[in-house]
Amino acid sequence: MKTDITQALVDEHKLILRMIALLEKNAPQTAEGRYRNWQFYLDGIDFIRQYADRFHHAKEEDVLFKALIDNGMPKDHSPVAAMLMEHDQGRSFVRAMESAVHEAQSGRTDTWQAVAENALGYAALLRDHIAKEDDILYPLAERVIPETMRAVILQGYQTAEALVPSGFSERYASIVAQYEQE
Repeated sequence: MKTDITQALVDEHKLILRMIALLEKNAPQTAEGRYRNWQFYLDGIDFIRQYADRFHHAKEEDVLFKALIDNGMPKDHSPVAAMLMEHDQGRSFVRAMESAVHEAQSGRTDTWQAVAENALGYAALLRDHIAKEDDILYPLAERVIPETMRAVILQGYQTAEALVPSGFSERYASIVAQYEQE
Protein backbone atom coordinates (compact mmCIF):
# COMPACT_ATOMS: atom_id res chain seq x y z
CA MET A 1 0.00 0.00 0.00
CA LYS A 2 1.52 3.30 -1.11
CA THR A 3 1.34 6.36 1.10
CA ASP A 4 -1.19 8.79 -0.42
CA ILE A 5 0.57 12.06 -1.30
CA THR A 6 -2.25 13.96 -3.01
CA GLN A 7 -5.41 13.47 -0.91
CA ALA A 8 -4.73 16.52 1.27
CA LEU A 9 -4.45 18.65 -1.88
CA VAL A 10 -7.65 17.17 -3.35
CA ASP A 11 -9.43 17.96 -0.07
CA GLU A 12 -8.19 21.58 -0.18
CA HIS A 13 -9.50 21.83 -3.75
CA LYS A 14 -13.01 21.16 -2.42
CA LEU A 15 -12.97 24.38 -0.36
CA ILE A 16 -11.41 26.34 -3.23
CA LEU A 17 -14.17 25.09 -5.56
CA ARG A 18 -16.80 26.29 -3.09
CA MET A 19 -15.29 29.81 -3.27
CA ILE A 20 -15.19 29.55 -7.06
CA ALA A 21 -18.90 28.66 -7.07
CA LEU A 22 -19.60 31.82 -5.05
CA LEU A 23 -17.65 33.94 -7.55
CA GLU A 24 -19.58 32.29 -10.41
CA LYS A 25 -22.89 33.03 -8.66
CA ASN A 26 -22.18 36.64 -7.64
CA ALA A 27 -20.10 38.00 -10.54
CA PRO A 28 -22.86 37.96 -13.20
CA GLN A 29 -25.08 39.86 -10.77
CA THR A 30 -22.26 42.37 -10.17
CA ALA A 31 -21.91 42.91 -13.93
CA GLU A 32 -25.63 43.80 -13.99
CA GLY A 33 -25.28 46.08 -10.95
CA ARG A 34 -27.43 43.84 -8.73
CA TYR A 35 -24.68 42.54 -6.41
CA ARG A 36 -22.44 45.19 -4.91
CA ASN A 37 -21.10 43.54 -1.79
CA TRP A 38 -17.48 44.63 -2.29
CA GLN A 39 -16.55 43.01 1.02
CA PHE A 40 -17.40 39.64 -0.53
CA TYR A 41 -14.83 40.28 -3.25
CA LEU A 42 -12.23 41.52 -0.76
CA ASP A 43 -12.82 38.41 1.37
CA GLY A 44 -12.67 36.28 -1.78
CA ILE A 45 -9.36 37.90 -2.79
CA ASP A 46 -8.00 37.31 0.71
CA PHE A 47 -9.17 33.67 0.54
CA ILE A 48 -7.53 33.19 -2.86
CA ARG A 49 -4.26 34.83 -1.83
CA GLN A 50 -3.94 33.25 1.59
CA TYR A 51 -5.66 29.88 1.34
CA ALA A 52 -5.48 28.97 -2.35
CA ASP A 53 -2.17 30.60 -3.19
CA ARG A 54 0.13 30.97 -0.17
CA PHE A 55 -1.12 27.81 1.57
CA HIS A 56 -2.33 25.37 -1.11
CA HIS A 57 -0.23 26.41 -4.13
CA ALA A 58 2.85 26.61 -1.89
CA LYS A 59 2.39 22.93 -1.06
CA GLU A 60 2.02 22.11 -4.73
CA GLU A 61 4.84 24.31 -6.00
CA ASP A 62 7.39 23.83 -3.20
CA VAL A 63 6.66 20.19 -2.38
CA LEU A 64 4.73 18.06 -4.89
CA PHE A 65 5.87 19.74 -8.13
CA LYS A 66 9.46 19.83 -6.85
CA ALA A 67 9.26 16.11 -6.07
CA LEU A 68 7.95 15.40 -9.58
CA ILE A 69 10.87 17.31 -11.08
CA ASP A 70 13.34 15.64 -8.70
CA ASN A 71 11.87 12.32 -9.86
CA GLY A 72 12.63 13.13 -13.49
CA MET A 73 9.74 15.19 -14.88
CA PRO A 74 11.14 18.04 -17.00
CA LYS A 75 10.82 21.47 -15.38
CA ASP A 76 9.99 23.13 -18.71
CA HIS A 77 7.43 21.97 -21.30
CA SER A 78 5.79 19.62 -18.80
CA PRO A 79 2.55 19.31 -16.84
CA VAL A 80 4.30 21.06 -13.92
CA ALA A 81 5.29 24.00 -16.15
CA ALA A 82 1.68 24.27 -17.35
CA MET A 83 0.33 24.25 -13.77
CA LEU A 84 2.84 26.94 -12.69
CA MET A 85 1.85 29.10 -15.66
CA GLU A 86 -1.82 28.76 -14.68
CA HIS A 87 -1.02 29.70 -11.06
CA ASP A 88 0.55 32.91 -12.44
CA GLN A 89 -2.47 33.56 -14.71
CA GLY A 90 -4.72 33.18 -11.67
CA ARG A 91 -2.65 35.74 -9.76
CA SER A 92 -3.10 38.20 -12.66
CA PHE A 93 -6.89 37.81 -12.56
CA VAL A 94 -6.84 38.41 -8.79
CA ARG A 95 -4.72 41.57 -9.09
CA ALA A 96 -7.07 42.95 -11.77
CA MET A 97 -10.15 42.00 -9.74
CA GLU A 98 -8.72 43.71 -6.65
CA SER A 99 -7.96 46.89 -8.57
CA ALA A 100 -11.49 46.97 -10.03
CA VAL A 101 -13.06 46.32 -6.60
CA HIS A 102 -11.15 49.24 -5.07
CA GLU A 103 -12.31 51.51 -7.90
CA ALA A 104 -15.89 50.24 -7.49
CA GLN A 105 -15.68 50.99 -3.75
CA SER A 106 -14.77 54.57 -4.60
CA GLY A 107 -18.01 54.86 -6.58
CA ARG A 108 -16.90 54.00 -10.11
CA THR A 109 -19.80 52.03 -11.59
CA ASP A 110 -17.86 51.51 -14.85
CA THR A 111 -15.60 49.01 -13.05
CA TRP A 112 -18.38 46.58 -12.07
CA GLN A 113 -17.93 44.74 -15.39
CA ALA A 114 -14.17 44.42 -14.75
CA VAL A 115 -14.82 43.00 -11.29
CA ALA A 116 -17.15 40.41 -12.80
CA GLU A 117 -14.94 39.56 -15.78
CA ASN A 118 -11.86 38.99 -13.64
CA ALA A 119 -13.79 37.01 -11.03
CA LEU A 120 -15.26 34.79 -13.76
CA GLY A 121 -11.93 34.54 -15.57
CA TYR A 122 -10.27 33.36 -12.37
CA ALA A 123 -13.13 30.95 -11.63
CA ALA A 124 -13.02 29.38 -15.12
CA LEU A 125 -9.23 29.09 -15.05
CA LEU A 126 -9.17 27.51 -11.59
CA ARG A 127 -12.09 25.15 -12.20
CA ASP A 128 -10.26 23.79 -15.29
CA HIS A 129 -6.90 23.84 -13.49
CA ILE A 130 -8.22 21.85 -10.51
CA ALA A 131 -9.79 19.28 -12.85
CA LYS A 132 -6.42 18.78 -14.57
CA GLU A 133 -4.67 18.37 -11.22
CA ASP A 134 -7.29 16.06 -9.68
CA ASP A 135 -7.86 13.95 -12.81
CA ILE A 136 -4.42 13.90 -14.47
CA LEU A 137 -1.44 15.30 -12.54
CA TYR A 138 -2.22 13.94 -9.07
CA PRO A 139 -2.98 10.40 -10.30
CA LEU A 140 0.26 10.59 -12.32
CA ALA A 141 2.16 11.67 -9.19
CA GLU A 142 0.62 8.78 -7.25
CA ARG A 143 1.84 6.37 -9.95
CA VAL A 144 5.38 7.70 -10.49
CA ILE A 145 6.56 9.03 -7.12
CA PRO A 146 8.40 6.18 -5.36
CA GLU A 147 7.59 5.23 -1.77
CA THR A 148 11.07 6.44 -0.76
CA MET A 149 10.06 10.07 -1.57
CA ARG A 150 6.60 10.03 -0.05
CA ALA A 151 7.48 10.64 3.61
CA VAL A 152 9.52 13.71 2.57
CA ILE A 153 6.53 15.04 0.60
CA LEU A 154 4.17 14.58 3.55
CA GLN A 155 6.74 16.23 5.83
CA GLY A 156 6.89 19.14 3.38
CA TYR A 157 3.12 19.55 3.65
CA GLN A 158 3.34 19.47 7.45
CA THR A 159 6.07 22.12 7.37
CA ALA A 160 3.87 24.34 5.16
CA GLU A 161 0.89 23.80 7.47
CA ALA A 162 3.01 24.70 10.51
CA LEU A 163 3.67 28.13 8.96
CA VAL A 164 0.01 29.17 9.11
CA PRO A 165 -1.69 30.29 12.32
CA SER A 166 -3.81 27.93 14.37
CA GLY A 167 -7.37 27.77 13.00
CA PHE A 168 -6.27 29.01 9.56
CA SER A 169 -8.17 26.46 7.44
CA GLU A 170 -11.21 26.62 9.71
CA ARG A 171 -11.28 30.43 9.39
CA TYR A 172 -11.37 30.25 5.59
CA ALA A 173 -13.94 27.44 5.61
CA SER A 174 -16.08 29.64 7.86
CA ILE A 175 -15.80 32.62 5.46
CA VAL A 176 -16.90 30.44 2.54
CA ALA A 177 -19.78 28.99 4.57
CA GLN A 178 -20.88 32.51 5.61
CA TYR A 179 -21.19 33.64 1.98
CA GLU A 180 -22.90 30.40 0.99
CA GLN A 181 -25.64 31.35 3.50
CA GLU A 182 -26.14 34.78 1.86
